[in-house]
Amino acid sequence: MRYQWIVMSALCGILTLPPLAWASTADLGTIIETFVVRQFPDAASHYWVINGTQWDGNEMVVDIHTIVSEKREEEPTLRHFLLLIVAGELRGVQSIPLEPGADCRAEEEV
Repeated sequence: MRYQWIVMSALCGILTLPPLAWASTADLGTIIETFVVRQFPDAASHYWVINGTQWDGNEMVVDIHTIVSEKREEEPTLRHFLLLIVAGELRGVQSIPLEPGADCRAEEEV
């Protein structure tokens, strides 16, 4: 429960920044939705959750979980990604394994 409050506080903090601070990142929801649709083109349904964000000037790293139901599968698939957004555009993707101790895949240029 405490983790949820931390995430909500972080998101509220982002939304209360002056418009010039977050306007350059375009619409974060649209960027994430576009990524998920491209990553899972055959999905019957999907949703995603922002775990956290980190800002550095005009760069933003977004930590997300995706939950995707493929057309041929009964159980949804859970995936974890870090997205690098620079000046409002998706520039890099890192797939994070869900299993403890597993190695990460190499970063993908977008």
